[in-house]
Amino acid sequence: MSSQGRVLLVDDEAMVREATTQWLELSGFDVESFSRAEAALERIDPFCEGILLTDVRMPGMDGLQLMQAALQQAPDMPVILLTAHGDVDMATAAMRNGAYDFIEKPYVPDRLVERIHRACEKRRLTLENLRLQQNLATQSGLDGRMIGISPAIQRLRREILSLAELDTNVIIYGETGTGKELVAQCLHDYSNRSKRPFVPINCGAIPENLIESELFGHEAGAFTHAAKRRIGKFEHASGGTLFLDEIESMPLHLQIKMLRALQEHVIERLGANAPIPVDLRVVAAAKVDLRDDPNFREDLFYRLSVSELHIPPLRERIEDVPLLFAHYVHRGALDHAREPRPLSDHDLDALQSYAWPGNVRELKNIAIRYAIDPRASLVELLSRQQPLQSAPVMNRQSLPLAVQVAEYEAQLIRDALETHQGNIKAVMEALDLPRRTLNQKMQRYGLNRSDFTDG
Repeated sequence: MSSQGRVLLVDDEAMVREATTQWLELSGFDVESFSRAEAALERIDPFCEGILLTDVRMPGMDGLQLMQAALQQAPDMPVILLTAHGDVDMATAAMRNGAYDFIEKPYVPDRLVERIHRACEKRRLTLENLRLQQNLATQSGLDGRMIGISPAIQRLRREILSLAELDTNVIIYGETGTGKELVAQCLHDYSNRSKRPFVPINCGAIPENLIESELFGHEAGAFTHAAKRRIGKFEHASGGTLFLDEIESMPLHLQIKMLRALQEHVIERLGANAPIPVDLRVVAAAKVDLRDDPNFREDLFYRLSVSELHIPPLRERIEDVPLLFAHYVHRGALDHAREPRPLSDHDLDALQSYAWPGNVRELKNIAIRYAIDPRASLVELLSRQQPLQSAPVMNRQSLPLAVQVAEYEAQLIRDALETHQGNIKAVMEALDLPRRTLNQKMQRYGLNRSDFTDG
């Protein structure tokens, strides 16, 4: 049986310590028990796995002093206090100072196990987020730009480094939002042309009557409103790299002119006769295989496709999603002076169950919204994406049970808030929830009472 979590148990009474240890081990926890607080403290550090379960009244360093010292060494470590009946007020005050929970003696074993299980799950998620942030902080070079641990992204990084040295033309294939321009930029930055310009142009975003001038430039008076000479992208990129995104949308007559430029390494500005030599590498990007496009010249295709790169969609490297999401949440929080928000187990399940039709671009947008709005629920943010797509992007039946339950619970609370127009007392009675539990759930699901009141 896999471990339910690790517990550092501190109690000076041997019989209580042994009985609690035995019960927790039978419940699936790994337990390390101590008779003195000082001994337990030596085992605690910021990455200590597990939680601290400690009696309050002990000789020497008591449970409250141990909690304070433990939280200095591991600020996010859950601490559960075992208290006598008369210590409830003191334990409540301790929770305001950082304790995760407290339970009165004599405790009901099942209730203790339930509280410890929740605390261990919180600790597991906290450590996972800490490791993600540490991983991102230590990444450098290409690993820090093409983020991921999946075999697909590792293979792509190797291919980029290999092709960067060859100085050949490249076609990059990938769906919308997969990061084709980032890959092109990396090809440039790791090549011998890195000190010269990287010039991107989106062939699909420029009107057909302007794209020739954008690529090849023009002389003054070459056409109406051409008041002065303009240097085109080919000429500007000479010595460096020209990135042609959405090249499949390039008009046929321009494909002919581009083919000549690539074959002869010269261009002519509109309205001029003198050839201008250019020395550049062309990296093109397309969403579809140009071999199958009847509107794309075969000879130009072979001139461009000396090498090819294929960027996998995010749904094919789903193990990279938590790392990418943590990266963009961290960046978004820094940019907007916010504290980075941790991810819950429901969040992680939802991230890896979502289809990501918009790929990394969509993930980045959602991560930034999650980072800057402390009330935003990730499950809610992902659910809002669905109406924007032509096909469903989240298969609810394939979601883990915990995520489906969370969505159902959020909807029940939302319905109750709407029915009672934000009256918290009425919602508590309707759902049979204590105030604290309702507040925690509303915060988790991004529900705000003011959104449901008449005023």
